[in-house]
This record gives sequence, C-alpha cells and structure tokens, in this order.
Amino acid sequence: MTTFDETTTARATFEVRNPGTGDLVGTYPVQTDEDAAAAVARARTAFAWWSGLGYAQRADRLARFAGVLARRTNQLAAVVHDETGKPYSDGALEVGLALDHLKWAGRNARKVLGRSRAGVGLLTFDQAASVEYKPLGVVGVIGPWNYPVFTPLGSIVYALAAGNAVVFKPSEFSPGVGRWLVDMFAEVVPEQPVLQLLTGDGGTGAALCRAGVDKIAFTGSTDTAKRVMAVCAESLTPLVAECGGKDVLIVDEDADLDSAAAAAVWAGMANAGQSCIGTERVYVHQRVYDAFLEKLVAQANSVHAGTDAAARIGPITMPRQVEVIRRHLQDAVARGGRALTGGVSAISGQVVQPTVLVDVPEDALAVTEETFGPTLTVAKVADMDEAVERANASRYGLSAAVYSVARGRELADRLRTGMVGVNAVFNVPRIPSLPFGGVADSGFGRIHGPDGLREFTFAHAVARQRFAPLLALTTFDRTPSTDALVAKALTLLHGRRRWQ
Repeated sequence: MTTFDETTTARATFEVRNPGTGDLVGTYPVQTDEDAAAAVARARTAFAWWSGLGYAQRADRLARFAGVLARRTNQLAAVVHDETGKPYSDGALEVGLALDHLKWAGRNARKVLGRSRAGVGLLTFDQAASVEYKPLGVVGVIGPWNYPVFTPLGSIVYALAAGNAVVFKPSEFSPGVGRWLVDMFAEVVPEQPVLQLLTGDGGTGAALCRAGVDKIAFTGSTDTAKRVMAVCAESLTPLVAECGGKDVLIVDEDADLDSAAAAAVWAGMANAGQSCIGTERVYVHQRVYDAFLEKLVAQANSVHAGTDAAARIGPITMPRQVEVIRRHLQDAVARGGRALTGGVSAISGQVVQPTVLVDVPEDALAVTEETFGPTLTVAKVADMDEAVERANASRYGLSAAVYSVARGRELADRLRTGMVGVNAVFNVPRIPSLPFGGVADSGFGRIHGPDGLREFTFAHAVARQRFAPLLALTTFDRTPSTDALVAKALTLLHGRRRWQ
C-alpha cells in the first residue's frame, strides 16, 4: 500500500479486503490531481449555497442526517465490519457515538459562531465593536480507518455546521464507509454537492492538499501528519492534525480496582487496540499493584481476538501493523519484560490476542512508541508523583485516564495531555461540548465542541464609530495638547502602582 508522498504513482483502482477473511469487499478508483481540483471547484459553488442557508437550516439538515444514520445503523455497521474487521457491535457503537455530535454542532453553531458584541475601553468609547466567526469555504478532510465513521465525522460535521463545504478522502482501507456517508448525506442535501468523496491512497491525499482547499483536517499517524503538513506548507494551507498517542492510565491506592482493571482492558484491547486514545501504559501504586494486576489478567483472559462470532476483538486492520506489534513485543521481552497474557506466540496472521506485559523498561519500544495493538504495559510506582512523572515523559500528549477516589481531579490537572478521564475511559470524545485533540507529537488544533466549530472558521471583527471622539487620535491634526491629555488619561488608567 502506498504512503502519503508526492512521488506516489497513482494506480487506476485499488482493492479493499476484509482483514479477517481476506475476502474482496470492493474496488475503488485512485483519484488524481485533476479529480481533486474538480471536486474542490464543485465545492466552491456548493459552499456559496450551503453557507447562505443559515444556521437553522443547516442544523435541520444535520439532524435529518443523524436520523438517517440512526435508522440505518446496522447497515453502516456491516460496512465498517467488512472493511476493518471490527465486530458488528463495535461498528454500531461507533455510529451511535456520532449522533450526539451531529445534533450538538447544528444546535450550537449560531451561539458559538454568531455575531457578538465586544467590549471597548475609555479611549475607544466612541466605537461599537463586534466579532463573528465566518466559514473558511472548502475544507478537506483526510480520515482514518480505525474509526472510519466517528473520527472523520468529528471534522466533517463541525465544518458543515459552520457553513463550509467538505471534500472527504477516507483511508484506502475504508473507502466504502466514506462512500456510504457521502451517499446518505446526499439524500438529505440533494441540491448541491456539499459533501463529496475522493478515494485513493496517499497520493490522492496529497492531491487534495494541493487542490486549493481552505483547510485540511487530518487524522492519522504523527509521521504521516508531518508529510501532510509539508505538502500544505507549499500553499500555506492551514492544518488541524489529530495524531497518535501513547496514552496512560494511572491507578491510585484508593482506586476502585475492579473498575480500573475493566477499564484498562477495554481501553487497551477494544478495536484491537487500534485507538489513538487507547490505553497502552498503566502505572499502578505499589500498595495495590498485585491486587490490580490479578484483576487485570483475569479481565484480559476473559476476551479473545478472532473472526468467530464469539470474538469481542477483531483482527488488526493494516497488515504491516502486525509487524510493528511483533517488534514491540519482542523488544520488551528481550529487555526483561514478561507477557502474562498473549505475547508474540499468540499472534496468528492478523489476529493478535490481548497481551499484558510487566517488567518492561521505560525506554523499551512498547513504552515509548505507539504500538496500536491490543497490548498493555503495567508498571509499579512508589507514589502518584512517580506515576505523573512517567506519564508526562512521553513525546505524545493526547489522552489519559486517572482512577482515584480522593485525588482524581488533582492528578488529572498535572497530566500534560489534551484530554483526561477521571474514573472513566473514552468519556471525553463522547461529550460533544468538549474539545478533542492533543499536544506535542499528538498534534494540534481541536475538533468537537466550540473549539471544533471555530477550527473551521475565521474571526471577523468589525468596529464602527458611533460618534465623533472627544480626542481625535488617528489624525495628523493631533495637537500637543491632545497628546498631553492622552498621556494623563493613560497614566490614570494604567499607571497606578498596584501593591501585592
């Protein structure tokens, strides 16, 4: 499979196969620079119409789209299953999580983005000031395969609610999900191609970046984000990048160990560990380490990965990711780590069994790099100060979770991540009013919430003079006496010494 690179040679078509069975799911065109430019040109016309509808009508269309998704959840979940291999129930859950975002974005866009008064000072009392946030125009969305519904919709929905048109390039592993979403949206917005699809590999993504869009919303690995950013830099196209993570779960001595263990296994193993906010590192207070570990291993042993009906965990979607997982596990064991469940021997084809690792050094690959598989490294710490220090040592800063009765909020505030869940995992992305995103190598910018709406707009500030000012400042006719009055006023306003 090709990567995001300008030297990529486009193929006429590409195949998508079920990662669990190898069955052919579909064949799609690898679209070119010309295709991308034509889609953006169509989107320009669609944008003029869509932005002209106003907030209320756009909210209505988005709510109707949510209705289509709700009524056809099983249909979409089947497409997700066929392309990614994840269990049907997980595909349906992903669809369900997106519905609140569709309605929240539509209902709150006017409040967040609409015109509001801005304050003025004594020297600008003659002015009436306001600010509003206007849509950029055409937004390109490059989506991932691990959550092919929920994640791209986190950009698409907020961009649409703000008044933009969108050209969507899904992953080459899940183009059928993208096709389904675009087709269903066209049922509720048939008038103009407000949401369009481009299919292909990394070369198609590069073509979209060069096609004259007003912003790119990218979700994927940190390395790919750097290549996307380099292409966007050619035309100074802004970018919001939601990248990977090496997310941590901290267990304090007073934590509910049953809940913490269950949460760690689900956050680390669900979707075969292929979650940017999935837990990969666990730090446990020494006083409860042994009890927690016993519960964690029991939880991990209660589920298995596979393609059978009883499997709660599906296969690894990208074949090359299996080798990354294998390399991380081998490195951990070679450096003194032990696999209490799973391990290298439990990898069969693209199926990786849940793996719990202990005694892994902090500089091992399984601790420092994103594994993106159903693995957890568990380490004992002397206290929560050590846990926080280790958690923050990562070059990633996307998400974290803290399990503690008394100190949950305190510990959360000390973690350098964009999102923290206290006594719960994966709770932040489920709340539409909260921003989603990270810091450092986990990317920049935000989707979801008010920040996600503003991400796809520009601030438009207007100041209107209401009456002639008492002191004319912006003129060459300004006199020395005016300067003296201004100096005196500024001293009165700002020059007073303030004692602490």
